[in-house]
Amino acid sequence: MARRSELFPCDQATLDAYQGRLKQNPVISKTLTMRMRIVHSWLILLLLAAIPSAAQTNTAAAAVNQGGKGASPAVPPAYSNPVIPGDFPDPSVIKVGDTYYATGTSSEWAPHYPLFTSKDLVHWKQLGYIFSKKPEWTTASFWAPELYYYKDKFYVYYTARNQQKVSYIGVAVTDDPAKGFTDKGPLITMGTEDIDAFVFKDDDGLYITWKAYGLDKRPIELLGSRLSADGLSLQGEPFSLLKDTARKGMEGQSIVKRNGYYYLLYSAGGCCGVPCDYNVRVARSKSLKGPYELNPANPILHGNTSWMCTGHGTPVKVDDKRWFYLYHAYNVKDNVYTGRQGMLDELFWDKTSGWPYFKHDNSPSAGDAATPEWRDDFERATLSFNWQWNFRAYTPDAKLNGGKLYLSGNAIKPNTSGTALCLRPLRASYEISTEVANINAALKGLVIYGDDKATAGIGVKDKQVLLWKETDGKREELPGITLSDAAPVQLKIKVVDGWQLQCSYRTGNGAWQQLPQAGSDANFLDGRFLKQWDRSPRPGLLQQGGANEAACFSWFSIKYE
Repeated sequence: MARRSELFPCDQATLDAYQGRLKQNPVISKTLTMRMRIVHSWLILLLLAAIPSAAQTNTAAAAVNQGGKGASPAVPPAYSNPVIPGDFPDPSVIKVGDTYYATGTSSEWAPHYPLFTSKDLVHWKQLGYIFSKKPEWTTASFWAPELYYYKDKFYVYYTARNQQKVSYIGVAVTDDPAKGFTDKGPLITMGTEDIDAFVFKDDDGLYITWKAYGLDKRPIELLGSRLSADGLSLQGEPFSLLKDTARKGMEGQSIVKRNGYYYLLYSAGGCCGVPCDYNVRVARSKSLKGPYELNPANPILHGNTSWMCTGHGTPVKVDDKRWFYLYHAYNVKDNVYTGRQGMLDELFWDKTSGWPYFKHDNSPSAGDAATPEWRDDFERATLSFNWQWNFRAYTPDAKLNGGKLYLSGNAIKPNTSGTALCLRPLRASYEISTEVANINAALKGLVIYGDDKATAGIGVKDKQVLLWKETDGKREELPGITLSDAAPVQLKIKVVDGWQLQCSYRTGNGAWQQLPQAGSDANFLDGRFLKQWDRSPRPGLLQQGGANEAACFSWFSIKYE
């Protein structure tokens, strides 16, 4: 606040003389006093007019959060869930400076662990992937990556299966997430399964927590251990945080230290597939090592009529000291066909009990986020981050040249389904299309891909347009049609509710022709066999043939209903 002499710039002698004259003449003193009260009132009104109202302040803050000069992620703008649509399980989020980073499970899809950035927790852009190639010690099941930032370095503590097919926790580091992470190998390899890492900094250093004994004939436990100063090794003996004596399941934990308590959030129930009953619970202790008391109001986050199987999230503190929770949930209508999607809700704290809670009757906030269309004209120098592939079944060979994609690959036995480039669907009802620009003996076309033993689609082989499906590794090609010339062929699959596949083709600018043709038993392929336990089926492009029989695609498009 300014001093009086700064507001009224006159010297002290002048003020003293002025006050002396007022004392000698009470009439003048009274008149001036009344006038000064009037002036004082006007000054107050002017000052109040200059101060923005609360509504104006909120409007200005919202404008800043939307972007522009001086943008700040202090308060997320208005949003609808999901904030990261499509298959994005087990999300982890951190805040570094003015930027949020998030990653999630990629399971059997490569590249491994998609990495997103945001300035406001709502508008996310994919930065790339944690790993472009799988670390040498790993084989499959890339689950539950946990981001951490410490001493100017980014860490990721991730779960993967080793050469003996046992899930353990590894660690990787980078100075710049945009350039990928350098793997430092396995960190926790203690039993038949160690998964779901979470790192926490306490007053005396770093700690890591994880889920243990999930495959043993004993209760699951959440364990903890001190981490070395560089975050790359364990120190001392592990200790138990919480034991699943009720046998409800226990995983996906995170810790918040607040007002003298350690709050341990975790997920219980079945996580994946349908039916599932995943939910979020919380316990607290005065000591990191416990004992922990369970919240009598558990679960604090569960499903509703729109979203189900909520869980495995990470809390993050925004600039204005509010807490938000990034977690996953299935859409009730789309469920496994879009997978577990990235959700955001504010975490509140009860002023009386101190326990955390969510609004909306402890369930996800309502919303129906807009779903953008996407088209790839293959004009980039490298593949878009949207494309993924089943790394266990084949190694793709994708070349971009002259606005075309040339796709082939090398199959890994016993895969016979070919090479596919796929993307995460953001809704269960959509339409994909492409143009096949070449004719050869390989099958080239559109695919809905569950895994290498569960595929279906429409393609061109020589001059024949045909449908196929592969169930449990058994391939069936359905009757198709023979083209009269070798002109480019456009293909389309309309997917309804994730499993009804309506397949069509056309040449030139002709009308779309649907297969199976009139007179067939059905006008769609039944794709319910495509769904997987822990990941959504994915639409994309496929080549099945020799490595020297590449498919040539002019473009790819996906539109949502």
